[in-house]
Amino acid sequence: MDHVLIATAYNNETRIYVASTKNLVEKARIIHSTEPTATAALGRLLTVGGLMVPMYKDNSLVTLKIEGDGPIGSMLVDINNNGSLRAYIKNPGVYIKNNKTGKLAVGMAVGNGTLTVLRDPQLKNAFISSVALQTGEIGDDFTYYFTLSEQTPSSVGVGVLVGNEVMYAGGFIIQLLPNASEETITKIEEILSKLTGVTNMFKEGMNTIDILKLLSGGTEKLLSTTTLEYHCGCTKEYYETALMKLDDEFLDKLINEDNGAEIVCRYCNNKHYFTVEDLNKIKQKKK
Repeated sequence: MDHVLIATAYNNETRIYVASTKNLVEKARIIHSTEPTATAALGRLLTVGGLMVPMYKDNSLVTLKIEGDGPIGSMLVDINNNGSLRAYIKNPGVYIKNNKTGKLAVGMAVGNGTLTVLRDPQLKNAFISSVALQTGEIGDDFTYYFTLSEQTPSSVGVGVLVGNEVMYAGGFIIQLLPNASEETITKIEEILSKLTGVTNMFKEGMNTIDILKLLSGGTEKLLSTTTLEYHCGCTKEYYETALMKLDDEFLDKLINEDNGAEIVCRYCNNKHYFTVEDLNKIKQKKK
């Protein structure tokens, strides 16, 4: 079962998040019919979203958005602090490999652009922050985001291994707390320099606890575990509210020319149908 761990380590000088996201990414692959490079890119963004679930305990709704000039275009991930996530990718049919390494060229597929994090606490003012993409590889970009926008020195590692389906997916975030010593920083740098990659660790049989122990040097204190799942939650009532925001002229066009409306959710591809009778009721409700 997909999940994210949160722990403190190194005598409470760091926070560590570790996630396993294979099922989450595979469901996104199936829903959006993504080709391998698009799967890896969207899967990495979903994994970062999963890692961020424990960071917000105030019922905030968080959206991660990447807009690049590469063939993928844009990607979105919505995060709920109960562990449910959903995702969207503009161009799912991207399959690019690096000619030299033979690996999926995620950075090339994403391109240059911006990474935006929108946090909506609902009853309070929303927080929005954007940074320039550094490499388009997702992990590097969020390392830069946390350090610059949230003033929290961090290291983010995410990976997705794709065959005919998603074989392995997961990642980690290590964040230094203000009291982190130079000795602790040096230890973490040494450990990170020896890592062979997230998917390699899973491929070698490690689980999230094993990865946590490796990253913490055995100093971890596990705080909580949160289950992760892909869940959209869209409803016909939600889209009814959206239709009520349209002017009567447009609704009349749907009624008289289109004989109804079909709305396809971009997060889950579920279709919601509105008959002429439904649309006339919406017009009445507006009044």
